[in-house]
Amino acid sequence: MEQIVWVFHVLAAISVIGLVLVQHGKGADMGAAFGSGSSGSLFGATGSANFLSRTTAVLATLFFATSIALTVFSSQSPSTTIAVPESSVPAAPVTAPVTPVGAIPQ
Repeated sequence: MEQIVWVFHVLAAISVIGLVLVQHGKGADMGAAFGSGSSGSLFGATGSANFLSRTTAVLATLFFATSIALTVFSSQSPSTTIAVPESSVPAAPVTAPVTPVGAIPQ
C-alpha cells in the first residue's frame, strides 16, 4: 500500500511542477509565446486558465494527501533498534588516580 502511495505522490509532484510551468503569469500571455492567441485554444479564451487552475488545485490536494499518508505510514512502521548484549560491551579501562600538578605524591 505504501508503494502505491509513493507512486501517486511522485506523479502528483511531477504533474504539479509541469502545470505550474505551463500556466502563464500576470503579465505574460502563453499564446503570445507560441505565436497565437488563446481564444483559438481547445478550452476557449478563459477556459484554459480555469482548467489549468482547477487541475493544479486537485493535484496539489492529492500531493498533500499523499504526504500526510506517507507520514502516517512512517510513524506506524516498527522501529529497528538493535539490542546489544551486556557481555559484548567492553568494560571501562582502569586508570591510576591523577595527582594535581605541583602536589607531592605520598
